[in-house]
Amino acid sequence: MSKIVEVVTEYYRIPLPEIMEDAKHGLHTHFEVPIVKITTEDGRTGVGYTYTGGFGGESIAKLIDKELKNILMGKDAACIESLWDQMNWGIHYVARGGLASFAIAACDIALWDLRAKKAGEPLYKLLGGHSNKVKCYGGAIDLNFPLDKLLANNQKYLDMGLKAVKIKLGQKTLAEDIERIKAVRELIGPDVVFMVDANMSWSVEKAIKAAKLMAPYDILFLEEPTIPEDYEGYARIAEEGHIAVAGGENLRTPIEFMHMIQYGHVDFPQPDASNCGGITGWLKVAALTQVHNLSISTHGMQELHVSLLAAMPNAGYLEMHSFPIDQYTTRPLVIDQEDGLAVAPETPGTGVTFDWEKLAPHRMPF
Repeated sequence: MSKIVEVVTEYYRIPLPEIMEDAKHGLHTHFEVPIVKITTEDGRTGVGYTYTGGFGGESIAKLIDKELKNILMGKDAACIESLWDQMNWGIHYVARGGLASFAIAACDIALWDLRAKKAGEPLYKLLGGHSNKVKCYGGAIDLNFPLDKLLANNQKYLDMGLKAVKIKLGQKTLAEDIERIKAVRELIGPDVVFMVDANMSWSVEKAIKAAKLMAPYDILFLEEPTIPEDYEGYARIAEEGHIAVAGGENLRTPIEFMHMIQYGHVDFPQPDASNCGGITGWLKVAALTQVHNLSISTHGMQELHVSLLAAMPNAGYLEMHSFPIDQYTTRPLVIDQEDGLAVAPETPGTGVTFDWEKLAPHRMPF
């Protein structure tokens, strides 16, 4: 038995290199990283974490420290599925989804770190080992970038070797959005994969209109065109707009993904392990995508998701996000310059090792 003897929670608030904006959340100045360290009686420690766009991180840390810690202490760290279930139902009555999914995620990732380290395997092999590389796109929070900066930023992604890019939509007029799409397509050429993201900012009718206007520019998918719970609306946008739709970063439970896939006709499900219950929750969504013959892509958290996607035979696209969590680890995301693919780490565990010295100035009380 790998009895849990210590659960330590830390909270970090980190300034972004520059202010960023999307259509629904507005300006981003910081991102937050609650971190959990779970130690077992044999002296092993697993590290897990989640992140936010600058709000709610302190509350997540408190939820872990005040509630989930009590559920985990004294339990067998090897029984991850059972512990995931216990954490979910232990706080279900007051916290279904939302903060609970973030808090559970951090604990769950720490448990998987323990499991993979004990097995002596990198996470992508432990979970299936389909490949050590995955397709990757650069996805900035760039709604507030003037056109010249938008183009320069996407040129940066091309210079890195990436073969796919994504931009934010949601300008004051659709004409402005289409102008930016046209300019980026002209920059990247016909062979680079191009995605767009409206961050839930449109009505269904506006999204359908926008999708039709995008038709000449070969868009792989339109991400989160409207609010995530409007499954019927998502289906209408895909069918009437004649466009593939992506979504999932704002879904928190496997059953929400089931409904999104079943009723929303989403072609590119995008679970984020940081907010859908960790690796265990993410794997449940991955199983759903395989059953429905869909690829699985990700949102944010590229330093961990590269390993999850690499494990999957139906891997879609890894998002290289603007919240640079990986810059505070010992191994920022690695891109193979020759093929533009992201490379999964080979070290035992999740492959995410924080640079504690670099993080230290950003640690906050909670």
